[in-house]
Amino acid sequence: MPNPLLPGLQLQPLPYHDRLPVRDPSSLAMVVIHCTELPDLATAREYGERVLYDSGAGNSGHFYIDRDGSVVQYVAPERIAHHVRGMNADSVGIELVNTGRYPHWLDSRHQAMDEPYTEAQLLALERLLQALVLQYPSLRQIAGHDQLDLEQVPASDDPAVTVARKRDPGPLFPWQRILAKVPLQPLG
Repeated sequence: MPNPLLPGLQLQPLPYHDRLPVRDPSSLAMVVIHCTELPDLATAREYGERVLYDSGAGNSGHFYIDRDGSVVQYVAPERIAHHVRGMNADSVGIELVNTGRYPHWLDSRHQAMDEPYTEAQLLALERLLQALVLQYPSLRQIAGHDQLDLEQVPASDDPAVTVARKRDPGPLFPWQRILAKVPLQPLG
């Protein structure tokens, strides 16, 4: 059934979708913005389908926004997806397709995240956020993955150097623009 708040939303549930815990929609408090740090949506889907936990589930956001602005839902917001350590129970994860540091995520020489987000992606993100706030009025905050996962890990090229485990959505994400368009408060 099409979502009247978000026309064009593509529903593509992950194979383990129904194994993910159901939650009360009124418990949703935060939206977490990610970037895939992968080359394309097909690769993001492949990574999302990988089973990593005894429950038979893997890591995935709820929504993915491709460079052309198309929006795909892999996990319903009423289910808990694994997208940010320790914060999954009350958050919705939105992934923007972007190469980020791919394929050298933890190499200290490749920490730049210099692919800009497309205008189509940003417009789609604004529409998605506005629709989510209307549908789930308990959503009040927004944060980047990098604000919630602050762990530093040894660099893959030099274990004496540490790098951020997560940097997404990265320095080119237009926070001011997004915050001006949606009624969500930035974390902290």
